[in-house]
Amino acid sequence: MSNQLVLASGNAGKLSEFQGLLQDLQIEVKPQSDFRVSDAEETGLTFIENAILKARHAARITGLPALADDSGLEVDFLNGAPGIYSARYSGTHGDNAGHIAKVLTELEGVPEAQRTARFVCVLALLRHGDDPRPLICQGTWEGRILAVPQGDGGFGYDPIFYVPEHHCSAAELPQDIKNRLSHRGQASALFRAALSDWLSSPA
Repeated sequence: MSNQLVLASGNAGKLSEFQGLLQDLQIEVKPQSDFRVSDAEETGLTFIENAILKARHAARITGLPALADDSGLEVDFLNGAPGIYSARYSGTHGDNAGHIAKVLTELEGVPEAQRTARFVCVLALLRHGDDPRPLICQGTWEGRILAVPQGDGGFGYDPIFYVPEHHCSAAELPQDIKNRLSHRGQASALFRAALSDWLSSPA
């Protein structure tokens, strides 16, 4: 496999995270924007499907191995919503305040015990555009939804995601603790552990 990997995202934070994760393996992680790759159409109905769609799209256009992630918030009382639509739940992509407001409105009056939720992150790595056997790693982070936002750290739904073992929201956690506990942190740890074996196996 090439020592260059394309990240199927233009997110600078994700790029930095994966560059650090793979640095000691001498794998150079490049954003898909370096190759003028447009965002893939996310037509899947699951996190896994969308992660594979994004990685396959980037791999086919660049000819390089590609890594993608798909992640979001699942609220049990809302039958798993916002789920794969987390980034555009209120109608505008990336409107975090709008997304939070919509979730809180939908949970108004719902007792604490029924506000269980989790963050989910799926990573998919393909050696090439037609790879039939992608490496898939999934992390989940259990918690519940607060009645009002707390904290100004993190991003996305972090201010309303309560972390029981730390008695605070995800937005109030120190970054090092969040990195260890979070859905993306867990998926990344599994990915890092599985990568060496996967790289040495035939496509």
